[in-house]
Amino acid sequence: MPAIFETFLKQLSESVDQTDFREAMASVALRLDLLTFAYLSLPLQPSGEARLISNYPPSWTAYYLRNRYHKLDPIVLRARCGGCPFIWEPDLRGVGISQVQQRLFAEAAEFGICCGLTIPIVDRRGGVAAMTFAADEPNSAFMRAAEKHEQALQLMATYFHIHVRRKLSGNRMVDGVLLTPREHECLQWAARGKSASDMGCILGVKPRTAAFHLDNAKKKLGVRTQNQAIALLASSQSSIL
Repeated sequence: MPAIFETFLKQLSESVDQTDFREAMASVALRLDLLTFAYLSLPLQPSGEARLISNYPPSWTAYYLRNRYHKLDPIVLRARCGGCPFIWEPDLRGVGISQVQQRLFAEAAEFGICCGLTIPIVDRRGGVAAMTFAADEPNSAFMRAAEKHEQALQLMATYFHIHVRRKLSGNRMVDGVLLTPREHECLQWAARGKSASDMGCILGVKPRTAAFHLDNAKKKLGVRTQNQAIALLASSQSSIL
């Protein structure tokens, strides 16, 4: 497990878009005998859009988001309350489940999503997310794998959430200062040990242009050295959870 976890963290650190994140989680889930997953991050504002990163069938995820099912999905509603990971099965369709929710379960089952382990995530910013590992039937092999790795999966889900929020949220505030997209990007690469020359190759700009953006970031943050700017970036990111 340590080697799997280390590889997973490395993939997360190198991920830059939803495709990278999906491949990182799909890879580790497969190694733990859990074939399908879905990470759903709920919007902070009622008018916002939910973010879904998953290897479920694309036709189902598109349909789910289009119908805004996250607003009535019983699994998501339970995850909103936080708490411990929970197993859910088809018998959740019993008392207290509306006809619309019953239809949601039936439609999901048509795509092979019949039961699962869901991990609620609630962060310090008020953000709510859920990571679900699903199966097409409540077979003992899936349940054994889910229960065996529950604690590790909870930790992986948390790290996944942190990295997604950092890299995909569009939040460029560092120590209360709003940086430009390029300033923030260069500072993030600097935090990974990249030189201005490295950044030039990665971003397709001249090294002096990357250095220019880093200097601007330092001036805005009121610090003299790059390490001080990196420390402020790390401090701002650590407040996510």
